Amino acid sequence: MKFKNLLIISNRFPDKKDMFIGGIFVKEQLNYIRKYFKEVTVISPVPRSLGLKEDDKYCRDYSYENVKVYFPRFSHLPVVYFRNRLGDNYFKAINRLIKKKNIKFDLIHAHFAWPSGYAGAKLKEKYKKPLIITAHGYDIYDLPFRNEFWQNKIKYILNSADFIITISNKNLQFIRKLNVETPTKVIPNGYNSNLFYPFSKDLAKKKLNLSLNKKIILTVGNLVEVKGHKYLIQAMREILKQRKDVMCIIVGSGELKKGLEKLVKDLNLQGHIKLVGGKSHKEVPLWMNACDVFVLPSLKESFGIVQIEAMACGKPIVATYNGGSEEIIKEKTGILVEPRNPKQLKEALNKALDKEWNGQKIVEYSKKFTWEEIVNLINGIYEELLNEKD
Repeated sequence: MKFKNLLIISNRFPDKKDMFIGGIFVKEQLNYIRKYFKEVTVISPVPRSLGLKEDDKYCRDYSYENVKVYFPRFSHLPVVYFRNRLGDNYFKAINRLIKKKNIKFDLIHAHFAWPSGYAGAKLKEKYKKPLIITAHGYDIYDLPFRNEFWQNKIKYILNSADFIITISNKNLQFIRKLNVETPTKVIPNGYNSNLFYPFSKDLAKKKLNLSLNKKIILTVGNLVEVKGHKYLIQAMREILKQRKDVMCIIVGSGELKKGLEKLVKDLNLQGHIKLVGGKSHKEVPLWMNACDVFVLPSLKESFGIVQIEAMACGKPIVATYNGGSEEIIKEKTGILVEPRNPKQLKEALNKALDKEWNGQKIVEYSKKFTWEEIVNLINGIYEELLNEKD
């Protein structure tokens, strides 16, 4: 494949400095995949927003090594008409760029069935190149089950692909409900073992100006409803009735920031819960190494790579039965509870804080999710499709 070119299409992709970290897992995967190809082109269309949205603000075309990244702009409004035509607008923006830059490619890999997978299907029809779609989450467990329009749309996309990758067995169940005929394989997301690894908890706390005498509960994720932060805050209120040696750190940014800050204030928990804002991906390992327990209180997850990254730092996990975590968390690595249940969350966090965990065994378990391991599986699919094409 050293003489082949790969085209990657993604709903989101980080800018050059990773100020915008949407789709960071796609970029990390690419950094391991690119060595198998002559050239890799990434196209991630961005809706115009006058710089009001982070992707429009930060994302500019750039290149590194054998990779070229493009962010073509297109017009979009958050109304039904434009949402239903988002895939067509993606395809048009991508196809214009391909013609303008004379981009050559032998294989298409689209991340998310909608809208990138739809654009990929149209590109396959036009350029007669094999197509892989990675179905990540809402595009599989939510969108096709809203109504007949979306079900037909997603079935067309998935049946247009030569191969489908999905990141969890739960997602695979939803794909099977759609009676899709395309070969499908579960390959989870991975983590960067050069970034996420254990080091001194006390050193991490000192660097972050955190108390050495407090046990730290950490969560990392966008501040949106589905991440379940309010249930964590409610659980912390109950924990603090029993013990005062605990602090909860919430890393992330998003639409619920003010609401969550108000909830913390209303419950008089300002001294025990800190919302520290969004952090770059390179900063996250420091926060993870500073914590005693990592918590993922999500209502729904397709996989939840952040819990793998925490385990790579040797940390036990408290997570919910959210569709992704139950495929990852084992007895030796963490505790699972029902979502939307502050009482169970409180009990599990207390148990996790007091238990003597084997950090080394947690790290060893996480190693099967390194990008090196995951990309070997993806590369096998690439080779199979390109050999069939030849």
